[in-house]
Amino acid sequence: MDTHFDMTDAKFENQFQNCTLNPQLFSHEAHLRLAWIHIKKYGVTIAEQNIQNQLQDFVKHVGATDKYHTTLTIAAIRMVNHYIQQSKAKDFQEFIKEFPELNNSFKALINSHYSYDIFSSEEAKSVFLEPDKVPF
Repeated sequence: MDTHFDMTDAKFENQFQNCTLNPQLFSHEAHLRLAWIHIKKYGVTIAEQNIQNQLQDFVKHVGATDKYHTTLTIAAIRMVNHYIQQSKAKDFQEFIKEFPELNNSFKALINSHYSYDIFSSEEAKSVFLEPDKVPF
């Protein structure tokens, strides 16, 4: 298997939830896909809860707990939700082609919401910090 696209949404979601997904397949784009799947299935509020819990379990399972970042996780989910509201895509591959900035310019999108560097903020890693420039 070369990418997360080689799996159906259901298989991808299941493998991630059960911590059986190959960590090499869990790219930034795969994070976005997970958000897209959960928002479509459960709505944004439950998606935020599910993904935070599952992502914490996944990074613990693969020994990468230092990689988990609460603010970036929630911000990404809310950004994906924002774009879903504008989307005509029938699946994630169409969605990411429709809004490539989510994948290619994510840091710039984040920086348009925050006046400081949340990527290196220890506080932002452990708790969600609301944007101080533009709300999601």
